[in-house]
Amino acid sequence: MQIPIFLVAVVMILHGLFGPTLAPKNLATVLTWIHFRGALVLVLLCAGNFFCLACPFMLVRNAARRLFRPRFNWPRVLRNKWISVALFVAILFTYELFSLWSSPWWTASLAVAYFVAVLLIDGLFKHASFCKFVCPIGQFNFIASTLSPLEVQVRDHGVCDRCATKDCIRGRRAVVSEPSSALVRPDSHAPGNTNGLVILQRGCELALFQPRKVGNMDCTFCLDCVHACPHDNVGVTSRLPAAELMIDPIRSGIGYFSRRKDIAALAIVFSFGALLNAFSMVSPVYALEEWMQKLFSVSNRAPVLAIVFVVFLVVEPAILLGGASWLTRALGGSKLALVPLAVRYSYALVPMGFGMWLAHYGFHFFTGILTIVPVTQAAVANLGMHFLGAPLWTWTGLPTRFVQPIEMGFLLLGFAGSLLVVYQLAEEDCPIKPMRAFIPWAVVCLLVVLASVWLMFQPMEMRAMIMGG
Repeated sequence: MQIPIFLVAVVMILHGLFGPTLAPKNLATVLTWIHFRGALVLVLLCAGNFFCLACPFMLVRNAARRLFRPRFNWPRVLRNKWISVALFVAILFTYELFSLWSSPWWTASLAVAYFVAVLLIDGLFKHASFCKFVCPIGQFNFIASTLSPLEVQVRDHGVCDRCATKDCIRGRRAVVSEPSSALVRPDSHAPGNTNGLVILQRGCELALFQPRKVGNMDCTFCLDCVHACPHDNVGVTSRLPAAELMIDPIRSGIGYFSRRKDIAALAIVFSFGALLNAFSMVSPVYALEEWMQKLFSVSNRAPVLAIVFVVFLVVEPAILLGGASWLTRALGGSKLALVPLAVRYSYALVPMGFGMWLAHYGFHFFTGILTIVPVTQAAVANLGMHFLGAPLWTWTGLPTRFVQPIEMGFLLLGFAGSLLVVYQLAEEDCPIKPMRAFIPWAVVCLLVVLASVWLMFQPMEMRAMIMGG
C-alpha cells in the first residue's frame, strides 16, 4: 500500500513544483486539500488508521535504513505529545497565514519537508520516534482512530500468558550462521557478524505491548506485531467505537489517559481546532479580522490571526472546560481537582470534534470529488499526451444541497458520541447522582455542536476548486 501512495506523492510534488501555479489546476493542491483530507477522515471513520499503514514517508524511512542505522534513543524529556501538538497548531496557523491551499509550490514543498524530517529524525533516533512524538498528521490519526470500528489487538489473552518470547514487542529473532540481507530487517540493530542474532521481523516500534495495549492511541496499524507473533494471536478486529474513551486503564506505552496532560491537550486542539479551521473559511471571519486590524492598527494579518488562534485554542477551552469542571465539583461532588477533571473529560470532546472534521472535510471532498479528473487530464496533456481527452473543467462534485444533510449527520453523530462518553465518565465519577456531573459537560457539548451547525450553514470558500468554470 505504501508504494502506490508514494508514487502518487512523487507525482504530486513534481506537479506542485513545476506544474501550473493556479491551485485548482494543480495535482498538489487538489489532491492534498480536497481528496487526501476527505478520504483520510472517511477511512478513519469507517475502518481505522490505515493511512499510517500506507504512509509513504515510512517507505522512504525503511529504505534509508538499509544504508544507515539510527544510533540514539529519543530524549526522555521529549517522550510526550507536546512537540506534535505545537506542530499541529503550527500547520493550522501557516495554512491560514500563507494560504497554502492556493500555492502548489508551497504545498509540494511541505511534502518534501515532511520526507526530509522523517529521514533526519528516524535516521538519528531508534524506533518510530517521528511517528510517536513528532508527526502532526499521525497525532491527528491517533486521536481520530479512537472512534474507529477496528483495532489491532490480541485475540486470546490466554495465548499471550503462555508466550515466553514476547515477539510482538521484541521482534522475531533467530541465530543464523550467514545472515542474508533478504531476511534481516533493514532496521535490525543486531550485529552483522556470522553466527549473529538477527531480527527476522521487528516488533512494535511504538512500545505497545499487545497483551496490555488498550485502544488505537499511538497505533500506526503497521501490523509488525501481527507478523511477529508466532502464534497468529494478533490481528485487526472489530470493536465498539469510542469505547476506549470511556475507560481509564493503564495502557501499554501510554499510561493513564487521565494523567496525560499532553494527550488531553492534543484532544482539545483536535476538537476546537476543527471549529477554528472551518471558521477560517467562512465569510464572517474576514469582517472580524478587518475590524481587529483597524482596532489594533496593524496591517499584517499574522498578529490578528494569532489572537484568533489563542481565543479558539486557549481561551475558549479554558472557559468551557474550567467552568464545567467547577460545576462538576460543586454539583456532582467529584473529589478530583479542577485540572484533573478537565483532563479526564476533555476526551469526551473528541467525537464531537471528529464530527466537525468529517462535516468540514467531507463538504470539500463531496463537492469537489470529480475535480481530480480534469486536473489529471490537463497534467497528462501538458506532457504531450492527449489520450485522456480535453479537460472537463465543469466536473466538480455533488451539489451543496445534497452534501449538507451528510454534514448534519456527521455533526449529530459526533454530538451523540460525546454525550455517551460524558455520561459514562459521569457514572464513574459520581455513581450516586451521575446527572449532576453529566449536565455541565452536556451543556458544553451542546454549545460546541450549535457553533458547528452555525459554521456549516455559513458561506464557505471553495478552496482549490474551480466551480464549474
